[in-house]
Order: sequence, then C-alpha cells, then structure tokens
Amino acid sequence: MNAPDSTRTAGAVTSIDHWIDGRVVPGQSGRSADVFNPALGQVTGKVALASSAEVDKAVASAQKAFPAWADMPPIRRARVMFKFLELLNKHRDELARAITVEHGKVFTDAQGEVTRGIDIVEFACGIPQLLKGQYTDQVSTGIDNWTMRQPLGVVAGITPFNFPVMVPMWMYPVAIAAGNCFVLKPSPLDPTASIMMARLLKEAGLPDGVFNVVQGDKDAVDALLEHPDVKAISFVGSTAIAQKIYETGARHGKRVQALGGAKNHMVVMPDADLDQAVDALIGSAFGSAGERCMAISLGVLVGEAADKILPMLAERTQQLKIKNGTELDAEMGPIVSKVAHERIAGYIGHGVDEGAKLVVDGRSFQAAKAGAGCDNGFWIGGSLFDNVTPDMKIYKEEIFGPVLGCVRVKDLAGAVELINSHEYGNGVSLFTRDGNTAREFSRRVQVGMVGVNVPIPVPMAWHGFGGWKKSLFGDMHAYGEEGVRFYTKQKSIMQRWPESIGKGAEFVMPTAK
Repeated sequence: MNAPDSTRTAGAVTSIDHWIDGRVVPGQSGRSADVFNPALGQVTGKVALASSAEVDKAVASAQKAFPAWADMPPIRRARVMFKFLELLNKHRDELARAITVEHGKVFTDAQGEVTRGIDIVEFACGIPQLLKGQYTDQVSTGIDNWTMRQPLGVVAGITPFNFPVMVPMWMYPVAIAAGNCFVLKPSPLDPTASIMMARLLKEAGLPDGVFNVVQGDKDAVDALLEHPDVKAISFVGSTAIAQKIYETGARHGKRVQALGGAKNHMVVMPDADLDQAVDALIGSAFGSAGERCMAISLGVLVGEAADKILPMLAERTQQLKIKNGTELDAEMGPIVSKVAHERIAGYIGHGVDEGAKLVVDGRSFQAAKAGAGCDNGFWIGGSLFDNVTPDMKIYKEEIFGPVLGCVRVKDLAGAVELINSHEYGNGVSLFTRDGNTAREFSRRVQVGMVGVNVPIPVPMAWHGFGGWKKSLFGDMHAYGEEGVRFYTKQKSIMQRWPESIGKGAEFVMPTAK
C-alpha cells in the first residue's frame, strides 16, 4: 500500500475512484473534482463524484454481503478487526503522509489522528463482550427472559475533510464489528485515505461488500439519505448540514447520528498556571490550522488573567512555525482549500469592522516563508483578537481556521453564563488550580465535553464523543458503548416449554407468578 508522494508536481495527477464489492471501481458519472496539495496549491488528483446509480451499486453490494456477515460469530468478526489493527499499525505513517499531502496538517498531527483512529479499532476488537445481552432465569414460573443486540443492516457514514482517517474510524470499525455492512462517503477534498483503509480491510480478510467507499458530493449524500436499504446514517460536519442530514434521514425512516459545528471556549482563571494556559491556547487554537471541531477558538479570560496572558499569547502567535506539513518541526500547515482560506480571511475582516482589537493579523503571513514551492499554497498565519464581545460575528459563528478571539469577563459566574448562552455546546476547557472551581464549572456548564486543565477534551475510544445543543442532532454519541447501541437493535426474548404451561386460555395481562 503506497501513500501519495508528497513531492508530486502539477503534472502528476492520479485518479481516486470508488471501492465497491472489494475492488476499485472507476467513476462512471462523468463528473470529478480536483484534489489539491494545499501547501503547494497544486492539483495532485482527480476524485470521481458518484451518481445515484453508483451509490445504488455500493448499497447493493453491502446488502448482498450482510446476511453472511451478520451471521458470522462475533469472535470471528473480531479476528478480522485484530488483523486490521495489525495492518494499521504497520502502515500508520503512510496514512499520515496521505493526510498531510491532501489536507495540509503537519505530519506529527496526522500521526496523532491515525493513532486516535486506531484506538477505536482496538475498542471494536472487544465486540464479543460489547454485544453480550442480559439474561434472567425464572422471570415467572417456567419462563426465562433475555436480550440480544443484532445489527441493523447497511449503514453509511458521511465524513468531513478535517479528519479523513479518524472520523471514519469513529464509525465503521464499530459498525462492521457489530455485524453491519458499511458505505463510506468521504470528503472529496482528501479522499485518498479512504481507499487506503479499504485495501487494508480487504487484506485483513474482510469479505467483499462489507465495506464500500463512494466518492462524491451532495448527489451521493442525497442518494444515501433517500436509499431504502440504508438503515442508519452517521455524519460529522457543519451544523446547518447536520440538521438537514438529521431531518432528511429521519423523514426516510433512518437512525441518524449527526454531529454539527462548535465554538469552543477555554476559561483561564486568575489562579491558573499561565505558562500552561498559553501552551494550551496556542496548541488548541492553531493546531491543524484551527480546522477541527474541538479547536479552542475563544479564550475567556477571567479578571486579572487577561492583562497578564495577552502579551504572552501575542508573542507565541507571532512565533508559530508555519511550514509545509512534511517538515517535522512545523507547528501549523496551510488551510485546506482556497475557498476556506478566503472565508477565514473574511472573518478576520469582520472582526476588525465590528470593533474587536486585532492583536496579530494572520493575513500578513508571506507564503514564501513556508518553504520551497509554497508560494501558491493556501497560507495564512495565526490571528489573535482581544476585546471580542458576544454580539460579534467572530464570536457567534464557527470560523474553522487559525483565529483565536479573547473575551474578558469578571468572574467564573460570568464565564459560565457566557458559555451557556452560546448556541453551540461541543467542547469547553477550564484552567485553574482550584478543585472546587473545577467541580462547580464541570457541573454547571452546558457543554457535552469538558476539560479541566485539558485543552482538547476528546474522549477516549470507550467513552464516546458528542456535544450538546446545536453541536449534536440525535440521541447517541459517536463510538464507545453508545456507538455499539447506535449500530444495533435490541431484541427481548421470553421462553417457556410445554411442561411448564398450565391448561386453559389466559385473558389478562401476563404477570410474574
């Protein structure tokens, strides 16, 4: 399995196609999209964009494979996952290089993404234990009762550009280990990793049709949402699209798990270790160029902490090592696309127009400083605002870029009220030395994932990921035990045998006797 060469020239353009029924299938729709190396601003590939007919083929392949896969003992499905885990560990750097070339995030960050995805595969290897039901002997005279969990059938995942390996792994390892067959629709901005993972699954012994990939855009999404054989949809992306996915999928009778946008705050108390708080704000705001739903985009500076920490933040923002992600000392890479770059620059302009103080302007970053050949890449530096207020566009909306806004508040109560008033409730962090402050904050803040002196509180594989309010549509979080429940349905069975059945019809509700 070979990853793309990070030194491709504009003339070396490859085709990225679909994966259906255990093999690469060239696109037939006649439509495609350019895939860029964002550090160089060069086209490196052409990704096929599926028609509804191609989605039908992928779903039909999954539907055909489902009965045998669902009937396979969970321990045998787990053995496939164990082999897949072994192959992922062997090829993790190839997957990371593919991420860096097409997304732009620095290689060390891409390695971390792959590692966190592998954590979910490790969790899924325990599927025999996770699928165990409950049994009660003698619930009534001669009657036993037990529950079991069974797979849904064909399920689909629609995933974003910012984590082309990890977010799909939030979904398909648990889904297929539980006995479902899966159709992945990755982002067309960085699609190569999806085919690499498909190849590894096949090498691990996964039967053809259990895992399929349809590259595409809105046409492919709509086809999956409307397809009668797709029983569940998992989605990660913006709130507007998440809400549409949730409503459309539910209207077509599907289970839907739609994770939306975020505007994550980090509260810095006056008693916090300010050096640690600065490290946390810089890393979480500018890591992956701010293109992640758990990025900290708002620093909430309490009392005297503000005047102390802002000069430190300004100095560190200006010192960011912004380079091609293939450079191992890079701290931040390019923006994923030209469109995203223009959107982020527009938000910085809005912040200035609305009266926020622009302490560091990332728009002034010179692309040539990123390295040889980077002049045409999609580069922007880290930006830092002070005096941001809740009525501003840069406070209310998700920028999804390297822009950190700072809000000043008087006390902890003001910080909690500020955060709870926001329409998003994905992640939040608090830096303090005081245990009671941490306890009160954790209990009272209306956010799904909370970090105490942890800037990016992404739960581990066995806990599950998901926010509150407009950050999540649906009842169940991604991965963990809730992921197992999402991809399975419970069946309750009561039984008794003829020797224990009394004579005569019973016309009343059965009760324990």
